[in-house]
Amino acid sequence: MTGSGLRYTGRFAPSPTGPLHAGSLAAALASWLDARAHGGRWLVRIEDVDTPRCVAGGGEFILQQLAACGLLPDAPPEWQSARTALYERALAQLIEQGDTYPCACSRKDIEDAQAALGHARERHAALPYPGTCRHGLHGRAGRSWRFHVANFKQKQVSALDYQAPIAINSVANELVHWQDRRLGSQVQDVAAAVGDFVLRRADGLWAYQLAVVVDDADQGITDVVRGEDLADNTPRQILLQQALGVPAPRYLHTPLVWGDNGEKLSKQNGAQALDLSNPLLALAQAAQVLGLPALEDARNRSLSDGLHAWAAAWRRNYNGDRD
Repeated sequence: MTGSGLRYTGRFAPSPTGPLHAGSLAAALASWLDARAHGGRWLVRIEDVDTPRCVAGGGEFILQQLAACGLLPDAPPEWQSARTALYERALAQLIEQGDTYPCACSRKDIEDAQAALGHARERHAALPYPGTCRHGLHGRAGRSWRFHVANFKQKQVSALDYQAPIAINSVANELVHWQDRRLGSQVQDVAAAVGDFVLRRADGLWAYQLAVVVDDADQGITDVVRGEDLADNTPRQILLQQALGVPAPRYLHTPLVWGDNGEKLSKQNGAQALDLSNPLLALAQAAQVLGLPALEDARNRSLSDGLHAWAAAWRRNYNGDRD
């Protein structure tokens, strides 16, 4: 149970752009352990809205990998590609509220606008949107929809102590504040760091930020446990949660697995698919990344033994009693 009386519900939400690798297994294990440590439900959602990057059969293969590791969801998996009507309704609500606007800018337009301001794009980082279309398209055709960050913050000035059933977050003094269960107190100026972010892309596909907020709310997700590389998405998601009037989950961002080149292990970074000839060994390596103890007499332990032992260790590390 959660502090609000809601039953704990967690989720693992991989994108089917390739098989699970060591980094994604660590995230899957962490979210599964957190759900088990709290006596809650664990769901799997295949985030396949970015169709150009998805691999045919990738979602099914990921589910097979999870099953081989004993990580079985407590309900049939959900697929984002079947949830379009939910995203349509959410965007319509934001349009009606005046919290979003059409944008005609391409990526090059944004880079050119920022260059004119003397700003250069850092490696692996997107430039903040400068607000070019915020006050109209000036005869150009809209290509995407953006969330109006500054406009929403102005509407929230009288609600500095916004409290959802699961988490306490606030939007004040141009900043979004939130509490991470591992990283502690966090703050971001979304307008300066990101700008007005995309909700529906120029190619018609749904942006991650909108889809994940709508899905988490619809599925009753109380706790999000995911890799630390996704922590900077959280302030944008808090803004959308407040704009849509849905509860905010609690967040816990886990340590990352790093590649030999010093960069985060990822599919884009050449991460190899998991070797699951020995699932317990693969899970033991993921557990080590998460700071969990090694199994005693590991050669004679079953997969179930290992998961049970790590769930107990997780409960000690992250306090299974949420209150």
